[in-house]
Formats: sequence, C-alpha cells, structure tokens
Amino acid sequence: MKYEFVKEHQAEFTVKLLCDVLGISRSGYYDWLTHTPSKRDLSNQVIDAKIQEVYDANKKRYGAPRITKALKFAGISCSHTRVARRLKHLNLAAVAGKKYRVTTDSNHNNPIFDNVLKRDFIARGINEKWVGDITYIPTKEGWLYLAVVIDIYSRGVIGWAMSKRMNKQLVCDALTMALFKRKFPKGVIMHTDRGSQYCSNKYRSIIKNNKMIGSMSRVGNCWDNAIAESFFHSLKVELIKQERYISRQQARQSIFQYIEGYYNAKRIHSSIDYMPPNVFEYAC
Repeated sequence: MKYEFVKEHQAEFTVKLLCDVLGISRSGYYDWLTHTPSKRDLSNQVIDAKIQEVYDANKKRYGAPRITKALKFAGISCSHTRVARRLKHLNLAAVAGKKYRVTTDSNHNNPIFDNVLKRDFIARGINEKWVGDITYIPTKEGWLYLAVVIDIYSRGVIGWAMSKRMNKQLVCDALTMALFKRKFPKGVIMHTDRGSQYCSNKYRSIIKNNKMIGSMSRVGNCWDNAIAESFFHSLKVELIKQERYISRQQARQSIFQYIEGYYNAKRIHSSIDYMPPNVFEYAC
C-alpha cells in the first residue's frame, strides 16, 4: 500500500522524500515497481477490490463471515480464512460497539405473563413466535425511543414505532403495526420483558383481543429476550454509533431507512442461511 502511494504521488514529490516520510527504502520501492505480479497477486487484487466493494456497500458493517457469503452469492469462490487475511491486509474491520444500558422498568406490581417462550428461539414458520423490546437513541433534542416487534422465524422487524416518550402507546403502536402487516394471525406467542409498558391494560387487551399468547422474560434475565437484544446491538453498532443526530426527525428517518431499506431487505443473517429476512421469507 505504501509503494502504491509513492507511485501515485511521485509526480508531485520526489521518491526520496516520499520514501523517507513513509519509512520505506527506495531500493525496496524500485524492486516493487519492476516486480511482475504473480497469478496469486493478480487474484488478490481482484478479491481485494470485491471485498472493498462489499465492505463499503454495507457501510463497514460486515466482517469476514458475511463478506465471504456475499462473495459466494456473487459467484466468487473464496474461503473465510482468505477473506480474513485480505481484510487484515487492507486494514479493514467490521464496526464494533459497547453494551448499552437497559431501559426496562420491571419494578412494578402490574400483572405479567408467564414465560411461555422459555428461550425456544426456533420457529417452524412465520407468525409462530414474535418478540418485542424498547431501546433509546440519543439526539441533540433528547432521547428518541424505539419499540420493535420481530418475527423469530425470519428475524425480520415486522412492527416498529418511535416516540419521544417511552410509554404504553409506543409498544401498542409497534404491535398494532405488526398485526396489520401480518393480517392479524391468531395464536402467535408474543414475548417481551417485564417493562411496565408491556403490562398496561391497553397492551394486554391487544394481546387478548387478537388471540395472541402473551409471554414475558424472567426478572433481570436479558437472555430470555436475546433475539430482540441482538437486533438492538446490531442497530447501535452498525448505525447509531456512526451518527450524531441533530433532531429526533433526523433519527427517525435514519432508523426507518436502516430497518426497512437495509436490515429487512439486504442485511444477511447467519441464523437464516445468510439471507436477508425478506428474502428468507419469500424463499421459504
């Protein structure tokens, strides 16, 4: 990469100056300049270009496993090990993030549902098991709260709502959207944590009136709702951490585009044969 930089800028600066600044020898540069690339070198150049293309198209969100699958879908045969090596050579890495604090308020005496789901995250088809949760997004105007409903079968976000208030209306709107989108299926297990919003009479009425089966996590056990936690982790790492929202409206537009334009439609998931949720549902 340093040799390439020297070659690109030698018309502007002397080779000696460029080599001194970059900490490389002139003899090494001239050896590289006259070197005839091998078949492996040429192959790596092609692979590197494709890797960079996938990496950029997904805004630094893909690491070696997903890039390997994306290349395979594009008809390019390349092992995970080789992709990992080339990523290191290109100094590319998937964005990573830290854990975020829990927003759930479980300190209440409201009625709760039993834990019907019991961490059984395997579904035989759509509309068998859904999960829901709430998270927060910082903006300069204050917090924006996001509630989602996810179908475990496809990992698709089928219902969502955003508001500056974390209240019962937020979660009811997300669930209502999911019901409309899926044409009001019956017998769906709807699992959430024990947050007070999910224990409201309004939310419980939606569950009852649509013949759904309410389910709630045990106290203080985030793994009982791991599917929703996983989505929020992806959202925070792949989008929120990369942005600085001036307004709630700007955040709304960005999150809408991430959910509907990227996560559901394009982002491949290891748990569903490396397909996007929309494609997986259509294929199955």
